[in-house]
Amino acid sequence: MDKFLIEGGRPLEGRVTASGAKNAALPAMAASLLTEDLVTLRNVPRVRDISTLRSLLDELGVDSSVTHETHGNRLEIQARKLLNPVAPYELVKQMRASVLVLGPLVARFGHARVSLPGGCAIGARPINLHLKGLEKLGASIKIEHGYIEAQADGLQGAPFRFDTTTVTGTENLLMAATLAAGETVLENAAREPEVEDLADLLQKMGASIEGAGTDTIRIRGVARLHGAEHNIIPDRIEVGTFLVAAAITGGHLILDEVRPDHLTAIIAKLAEAGVRVRVRGPHELEVDGSGSLQAADVTTHEYPGFATDMQAQYMALMTQAGGSAVITETIFENRFLHAFELLSMGADITLDGRRAVVRGKTPLSGAKVQASDLRASASLVLAGLAAEGETLIDRVYHIDRGYERIEENLTKVGAKIRRVSKST
Repeated sequence: MDKFLIEGGRPLEGRVTASGAKNAALPAMAASLLTEDLVTLRNVPRVRDISTLRSLLDELGVDSSVTHETHGNRLEIQARKLLNPVAPYELVKQMRASVLVLGPLVARFGHARVSLPGGCAIGARPINLHLKGLEKLGASIKIEHGYIEAQADGLQGAPFRFDTTTVTGTENLLMAATLAAGETVLENAAREPEVEDLADLLQKMGASIEGAGTDTIRIRGVARLHGAEHNIIPDRIEVGTFLVAAAITGGHLILDEVRPDHLTAIIAKLAEAGVRVRVRGPHELEVDGSGSLQAADVTTHEYPGFATDMQAQYMALMTQAGGSAVITETIFENRFLHAFELLSMGADITLDGRRAVVRGKTPLSGAKVQASDLRASASLVLAGLAAEGETLIDRVYHIDRGYERIEENLTKVGAKIRRVSKST
């Protein structure tokens, strides 16, 4: 099991090119199940979650090939036929997003058997809204022996309102509705850029969709979808993580191939904390972390609010800010596990349910810490960059799920970080 060894105290300087968003690439890969034609995806990040879903598609009988390009990979996927409608536990347990194959399988093939999903240990993330929505579209759903069994003799469009906003739920029903007869209206839908990017791909495939990026999406079902080519959007969470990396080390970075319009909440909050972020163009940001950091409260919200996927990184930053910051987590009930590891590095953090009070500025010192989930591991890397001495982070397979070669990108801009094996 790999670890990261970090020697802190080095300001980051240089340029970083953003990777494609794995949370956009995953539903795009699932969408390939909706057609027998070739779907080509570009700017696909080289991360473990992509490999996991590709293995799942292979299990279903889907053909795929990957080609390395300058920015990310080109992934070609063709689901000519379905050899096996089962998404097994051994693969689905590794990544919650595997449940995204459910809607496309039922819509195109009329049946699916998908294991209940796994993923990061950040609290309960039930998929009941996925299942309620598919039932509203005419699918028969039952759960037996840890598997979702879904059957449908042709889906029918219908109105459906999500009780709570869910990104993967919106994506699953959006994909299913493209082949349902009639019109489907999804209300209280997720507005994340990744949902809009999926809708863009589906429209290239021949789907009729209006309102993606708003809380009401209308889909008029079509009889057949065809192949398409699509570029995956940049990863806004990776970019946000590098913005914080520059700020927490007092460094200066240029970030290119980005979408500043997807980062408005993050940029605004960093500005409130004293971090200078400048939009240099439609695809370029500059961040200057040489100023004095000041504590600023934050509450996570669905997009366009401050992303829950940036909460852990922001907590690390607030340990180095003057004053006290209150961080309120509204999305997941168990997403403060990283706080205990930051405490072992010298942070002053008090937890109270879904609230964390971070008192800074406190000097951090290197320590042996353990990652509990994808974004928690990123926060520990950031803390290690700012800490005095050496930090050893265990279980970095979590960060490999969503960050493409993060240690290489950090090394290029001046960090002293290396990957070590357990035997080292």
